[in-house]
Amino acid sequence: MATNKFFKSLLFTFTIAIGLFGFSVENSFAYPVFAQQGYSNPRAANGKLACANCHLNQKAIEIEAPQGVLPNSVFEVEIKVPYDVNRQQISADGKPADLNVGGILILPKGFKLASKTQISPEVKAKNKGVFISPYSTEFDNILVVGPIAGKTHQQLIFPVVAPDPDKDPEVKYLSYPFYGGGNRGRGQVYPTGERSNINSFGATQAGQITEITATEKSESKITIVNSNGVTTSQIIPAGLQLLVKQGDIVKAEQPLNIDPNVGGFGQEESEIVLQSSARIIGYLAFCFCLLLTQVLLVLKKKQYEKVQAAELNF
Repeated sequence: MATNKFFKSLLFTFTIAIGLFGFSVENSFAYPVFAQQGYSNPRAANGKLACANCHLNQKAIEIEAPQGVLPNSVFEVEIKVPYDVNRQQISADGKPADLNVGGILILPKGFKLASKTQISPEVKAKNKGVFISPYSTEFDNILVVGPIAGKTHQQLIFPVVAPDPDKDPEVKYLSYPFYGGGNRGRGQVYPTGERSNINSFGATQAGQITEITATEKSESKITIVNSNGVTTSQIIPAGLQLLVKQGDIVKAEQPLNIDPNVGGFGQEESEIVLQSSARIIGYLAFCFCLLLTQVLLVLKKKQYEKVQAAELNF
């Protein structure tokens, strides 16, 4: 357990460093690696992925993968995370920033990330500047990536190597389900449970807004007085556009700002068949034999027809 925790911490630190120096990431984060800190397994019993606990909006993604693969073969699983690249979001400091993307791929047991020597130059060129890592030492069949710039990485490509049932008795020649998830933009909830500034904030009580002032951090301080004269003040994070003004009457929980969330998370599942080369060869041999039998039957029929015609002429 200690080794596993050390690996997670080291992986988290390394990924952050890659994000900051390798990808030129701004203060606009999409961290699937955060799930590694709070969830030993990112997929719950009901099928929900852990990323959906922080990214509350649902957005569509697409998964592309081959229908069948051979043992020890390297193939690509592509997760598409589409969004309008012209849109921006509010960063942690309240400034506009481009959206980043992140992804997670949950493969069947035995399938894992292909090594550098197994990846083709073409895939290496596509994934230049992208760091893909296993979820943990326990789950090397679960891969995560991000944050990376969304403008240039709306297609997340995972190079995967298939297992060999002849070497691993736990792997069979079967059809296996796998799951993928992708998010764009920052989440609404931090792993600690705190809300981020990518939220719509409601009034803490009903009443009249008597004052709206700006703090030193460019936040908006809204003062509300209810019908009993009780005064409450609440802070709206910097960069958020207010829906209210001084003198307005508001209800409890009424939104005070425009919802700034332009991102979201999506998940899909698909299937892949681990095929046996011997079975494929056997199937092709069967098809050939079947075709040959049909040809011989046709030739035999023609021969019989010729004999019949000759006997009639005689």
